[in-house]
Amino acid sequence: MRNLPILRQERLMKPIKFGTDGWRAIIAEDYTFDNLTRVTEGMASWLKASFEKPSVMIGYDCRFNGPLFSNLVARVMAAHGIQVFVAQRFVSTPMVSLAVHKRQVSAGIVITASHNPPEYNGFKIKGEFGGPALPDTVADVEARIPDTPGIYPLSFTELEDQGLIQHFDMESLYLNHIRENFDLPLIHNAGIKIGYDAMYGAGQRAFRKLFPEATMLHAEFNPSFLGTAPEPIEKNLGEFQSLIRAAGLDYGLATDGDADRIGLLDENGVFVDSHHIILLLIHYLHKVKGLEGKIVYTFSVTPKVDKLARLYNLPVECTKVGFKYICEIMLNEQVLVGGEESGGIAIAGHVPERDGIYIGLTILEMMARSGKRLTELVQEIYDIVGPFNFQRRDLHLAEAEKNAIVQRLKTDPYTQFGDYKVLVTQDLDGYKFDFADEQWVMIRPSGTEPVLRIYAESSTRAGAEAILDVVIATIRS
Repeated sequence: MRNLPILRQERLMKPIKFGTDGWRAIIAEDYTFDNLTRVTEGMASWLKASFEKPSVMIGYDCRFNGPLFSNLVARVMAAHGIQVFVAQRFVSTPMVSLAVHKRQVSAGIVITASHNPPEYNGFKIKGEFGGPALPDTVADVEARIPDTPGIYPLSFTELEDQGLIQHFDMESLYLNHIRENFDLPLIHNAGIKIGYDAMYGAGQRAFRKLFPEATMLHAEFNPSFLGTAPEPIEKNLGEFQSLIRAAGLDYGLATDGDADRIGLLDENGVFVDSHHIILLLIHYLHKVKGLEGKIVYTFSVTPKVDKLARLYNLPVECTKVGFKYICEIMLNEQVLVGGEESGGIAIAGHVPERDGIYIGLTILEMMARSGKRLTELVQEIYDIVGPFNFQRRDLHLAEAEKNAIVQRLKTDPYTQFGDYKVLVTQDLDGYKFDFADEQWVMIRPSGTEPVLRIYAESSTRAGAEAILDVVIATIRS
C-alpha cells in the first residue's frame, strides 16, 4: 500500500488563560501534561521573582489522575529550586489554604476543577495569606507561562531524596483547627440528625472523622462523580433530598468537589441556597454572638444581604463575581461575612477562603445553641427582610449565540422583558435589571465554563421561575 504524504509543522501551543478561579480544562484535550507543565513553570517563575526562598504547598482532590498531576507539578517546582510540600492523599481546597497560612509557605496550588463536570481538572493558586491569589498575582503568573514546556528528567523520588519535596499532613492540621474553633460536643449533644452529601468530593474523609454518626451519601472515591457535576445546587441534590426525608434527618450539608462550596437542605429536604446562608450567618454572628465587621457580597447575591447589613448598621460592599475580590477586601479590612451566590462563603476567625464544611458547622452550631430547626431560623430572617426566592438557570449555548446576546446587552440593554419593566440597570459584572416589588434578573457569561447564567429573584419560586421564562425567551428571540 502506498504511503500517503504526511504534513508536519512546528507545534504551536495555545495561550493559557485563567478564569474566575484558576485554570480549568478538559482532561486530555487542553488539560495535558505539557500544558500543566507550562502553567507550573509560569507559577515557578513568579515564585522565584517574588520570594527569596520560595516554597509551595500542593494538594489535589478526588478527580481523575490527581496524584499523577500533583506529582508532576511538584517535580517541576522542585527542579526550579522551590521547596515543595505535598499532600499524601486527596485534600480539600480549604485544607491547602489553611496549611499555606499555618506553615507560612509562599503559595499553594490545588489540582482541582472544583464543581466542574468530571472530565475537567484544573489549577487553583493560593496566596501566602491562605486564600485565593489576588488578581494581580494571577495576571503575573499567566503572563509568565511559556509557549512550550520544558523537560524535567528527575523523578519525584529523586527530588524527594534531595529534600526538595516533603509530605505534609494537611488534613490533620485542618481537623485540629476545626476542633479548636467549634464546640463539637455541643453539636454532638444537641440531638441533630445530620446528613452529609460529599458529592464524591474531597470533604468526605474529614467529615466522617468529625461526625462518624452522620448519614453519609456519595462519600467514596469515584472520579466519575457518576456523571453529575459535583456542584451543591438544588438540581444536583435530588437523591440527597429523598434521603433526608426517608431517614428523618434534621439537617443536610452538601459540599462540592474540592469542598469549598456549600449547599444546605432543611429537615423537609428543601434546598437552602447561599443567599439564605449568608443572611443566617450575618444574623448569628452579629445579632447572637455580637461580632462586628463589614459584609461583602458579589454582584449576583440577593440585595436582601445589603438590606440586613444596613438594618444592623454593618458596613457593606458589593464586588464583581469571584471570591478573589472578597478575599482582597478581607486582607485589608475587618470582614464579618463574605459570600458569593455560587456557595463560596467565608467568615471572620478563619482563613480568607471559602470553606463548605466550616460554614456548615457554623450553621450547625447556630441550630445547636438556639435549639431551633433550620426552617425556624430561615423564618427569623424572613421576619426581618421579607420572604424571597432565588433561581438560576445555566444556558449551554453555541458560542455565536452567546456572543450575540452579550453584545446586545453591551450595546443596547433591554428596557423591558415581557410585562417586566426595567427600573434600574447595573453592569458591575454582567447585567442586572431591577423590576418592581424587589424583583430582579441578572445575565452573565460564566468565567469558568462555556455557559450563560441567568439569575432571578422574586417573593416566591413561581415568581422567580416566571421571570426566568420570560427573560430567556426574550434574549433568545
